[in-house]
Formats: sequence, C-alpha cells, structure tokens
Amino acid sequence: MADFDEVQFPVIVARGASGGPERRTEIVELTSGHEERNTPWADSRRSYDVGSGIRSADDLADVVAFFEARSGRLRGFRFKDWSDFKSCKPSGEISETDQFLGVGDGDTTAFQLVKAYSSGGRSWSRGISKPVAGSVVVAVGGVSQGSGWSVDTSTGSITFDVAPTSGNVTAGFEFDVPCRFDTDQLQTTLRIHRLGEIRAIPIVEVRI
Repeated sequence: MADFDEVQFPVIVARGASGGPERRTEIVELTSGHEERNTPWADSRRSYDVGSGIRSADDLADVVAFFEARSGRLRGFRFKDWSDFKSCKPSGEISETDQFLGVGDGDTTAFQLVKAYSSGGRSWSRGISKPVAGSVVVAVGGVSQGSGWSVDTSTGSITFDVAPTSGNVTAGFEFDVPCRFDTDQLQTTLRIHRLGEIRAIPIVEVRI
C-alpha cells in the first residue's frame, strides 16, 4: 500500500503496550433461549494502547516525532507485538520448520508466509506480510535452504529461483504487525522534569 512506511514504532515504548487480537461476532438470541452466532470477519484484527509504554520525556519526544512523521492516522507503520512476534513461541528459537507454507509441485515458485494458531482440533492461519529483514529461514522437505530464494519484507512473499519439485515448504521468522494510529490527536502531559506521559496512544492493525 502506498500510504505505508516500512519503519518500526519505537520498540522500547511498544514493549509496554496493552492489547491483542479482536474478533467481530454477531449474536442473535432466539426466543427459545438458544443463540445463533456468526462473524463477518474471516480474520482477527489486533489493536493496542501503547500509552503505558512511555517511561521518560525522551520516550514521549520519540513518539510525538513518530506520530507527526506518519501524519497521524494517514500513514501505516510496523509495530512489534512483544507477545507475538515469532514463528515459534516467544521463548523459543526460530527454526526453518516452524510454519508450513505449502508443498513443492515443480511449478509454484512463490509462497506466502503464514503463522498457524491451533487448539482443540481447530486452527486459524494468519498471513504474515511484514517479516523482519534477516530473520527468515526456509526449508524444503525438512532440508535447510541457505540460498536459491528471496523474501519480500514488505509483503511476506517467499520466491524461489527454481520451483521446488516436492516436499513441504516451511519457514521460520520474526515479524511485525502492520498498524496505523487510531487517533489524529495526542494529548501529552509533562508531569515533572524529564518525565512525560501520553494518556492513550491507540493503534490498530491494517489489512495489507
């Protein structure tokens, strides 16, 4: 998207964020007391409040500068969700076999990065569009591929020089969330010398 800047929100401030995934569920209660549930959203959407991440006046200045450079809600940016930023668990080490991308068929050269969330026999696959440069590792049939492929860090697409002929294509990676500010106004407070505060900094995930 043209109105997206491939720059990362200040990671130290992001570490103090609150928020996470949101689903949209429509519930109709029937006269019998039963419910019918439906969702217009195939995918979740993440939202955060990073106001609590401000620890100093310098943090405050960095966020204000970042906000102004993005023109408020106008331009998107990368955001590191410290609770979910790897193809594996946050405490784990990234592996080439973390996530299944597809099967080599001798024809397909491009594979989209995804992350699967599974529990109780159900699974949801999340498209990853903003992998972190230098973090992506790839395997075909369980064999690490040190070369012969490239990754577009602005879309999350893996492209092989030669289409894999067989075997599962898998990958491991770190990633950011594409976001934008969800306000056009920051209300700042300088409580005491060198200590700044913004009461709320809402940001929301954008679809890529």
